[in-house]
Amino acid sequence: MRLSDEEAFNRLERQDHGVLCTVHPTRGVDAVPVVFAMNCAGRLAVPVDTVKPKTSTRLQRERNLDGDPRATLLVDHWDRHDWSRLWWVRAELRREPAPTAALEAGLAGLLVDRYEQYRELVEPFAQLLVFRIVRVTGWSAEQPSTSRS
Repeated sequence: MRLSDEEAFNRLERQDHGVLCTVHPTRGVDAVPVVFAMNCAGRLAVPVDTVKPKTSTRLQRERNLDGDPRATLLVDHWDRHDWSRLWWVRAELRREPAPTAALEAGLAGLLVDRYEQYRELVEPFAQLLVFRIVRVTGWSAEQPSTSRS
């Protein structure tokens, strides 16, 4: 059953992680698990954080976005025992390469509120990848009014 835009946004907002897909110029789709936060104005941030070890803070997803600002974030719910509870939401995104300082600060605050791992760090983010949500679509095996997730 197709989800309404409102229900798709609600499920996206409630999820704590997803898979961010960008386009690599030669390999095609690059998909990586990410955490994210979104505001009520339809902006979404994916952090390049300082919590997890990395060889560089200039990640491939950022290089991909430099060449093509389109991205997709996929979130889902899986229940191996009850397939009537399956659902997914796909958010089509466009990178905002020069977000305002106020927008970044607001999204950074949402990330810190949402994920306790960032709370004790003075500088938890090397940077934020900021996106405008262009469209959401979703599907559920059950009627959204009876959703249990």
